[in-house]
Amino acid sequence: MSKPELSKPKLKQPRPPELFSPWRTEARARLQQEARDFARDVVLPLADELDRQKAEMPRSLIDAMAKKGWFGITIPAEHGGLGLGVFEYCLVSEELARAWLSVGSILARGQGLGTQTLDEERRRALLQRSARGEWIGGIALSEPTAGSDLAGVRTRAVRDGDDWVLTGTKRWAGFALAADFIEVLARTREPEPGEPRSAGLEPFLVVKKPGTFPEGMTGHVIDKIGYHGFLTFELELDGVRVPEGDRLTGLYGDGGADADSGGFASVQRGLNIARVHTAARAVGVARAAVEDCQLYLQEREQFGHPIGEFQALRFALADMSAEVDQARAYWQQVAHRLDEGEAAESESAKVKLLATEMAVRVTNQAMQLHGGNGYTTERRVERYWRDARLTTIFEGTSEIQRRIISDRMLGRG
Repeated sequence: MSKPELSKPKLKQPRPPELFSPWRTEARARLQQEARDFARDVVLPLADELDRQKAEMPRSLIDAMAKKGWFGITIPAEHGGLGLGVFEYCLVSEELARAWLSVGSILARGQGLGTQTLDEERRRALLQRSARGEWIGGIALSEPTAGSDLAGVRTRAVRDGDDWVLTGTKRWAGFALAADFIEVLARTREPEPGEPRSAGLEPFLVVKKPGTFPEGMTGHVIDKIGYHGFLTFELELDGVRVPEGDRLTGLYGDGGADADSGGFASVQRGLNIARVHTAARAVGVARAAVEDCQLYLQEREQFGHPIGEFQALRFALADMSAEVDQARAYWQQVAHRLDEGEAAESESAKVKLLATEMAVRVTNQAMQLHGGNGYTTERRVERYWRDARLTTIFEGTSEIQRRIISDRMLGRG
């Protein structure tokens, strides 16, 4: 008689992270689970299909997110938003980034972006559209010679009657073609002696039809190695006309309060939120790598044993998991401080630095644990590795974060 085949032991499944005191509420736990289910059932299959094609995420996906109210997480309820905070915004983004980084990122193109107009009635109307996911924008801050140094922006805005005329080159404008609008940072005047280099920089709202560029603007796609799901452009502005009413008082969400301090101050404030958001997205990508490795180490056999039985690989996975949990706890702490009204500039820089550098280490180690299989497009881990590498660059490089932190500790050199 032939011997019966021995059934393989059931794989130990990854355990998704929970919210713990003092951050846990039942409402947050429900929101986290809703985003987790959506990421697993809707986003992940699309990412597996479209990322390798460098294709854009379908509008149907954006519409499905809009129906859940996620483009208005931080918009007050009186304007149709969920009326929640940075914590909830980052909580949903981590779950979505666990499936596809770009989907965790697209949320930032709502949240009241492009609503800080001079006319209060129009501002309210745009906030409502933003909350519904019907006012999703692109941002054009950086230039070929002005990235981390935004005060070096050279794109000019010249007054011409009731309009401003914008001329210059912008780089790294993601989602620019598909957007309903593009926010452009431009210089209206040169700084006076004694003024900061940022004096004269203002954000402008360039309204457009999705799928087209406005008159005077052209763009070409930047071919990225990762961060697929939407296209990123270099834009040429040659006489783009913007009405005075579309000169903005701020760049992010509730920037109206910053109108007296100028548009550039709003940019700086918004970057603190963006950096915590980036930390949460980096945690999502790194967590995906850990969870995939947990399964792979049980499935893959060498020398007659699952490779997860080898101590060196087990310990590597343990270190990866600990680093992810550490970074998650930190972004939650900093997000809470932002919601409490603190500027938390140094803390935002620290969590962005630590979480993104962690994501690079963890996804790199995940590639190693997958061996040759990791160096193929057959496994998701190569996507995590490509996407994690970007997180140390956008929203301010790791070197910029170190400069911010050290300047707060020692003063400017």
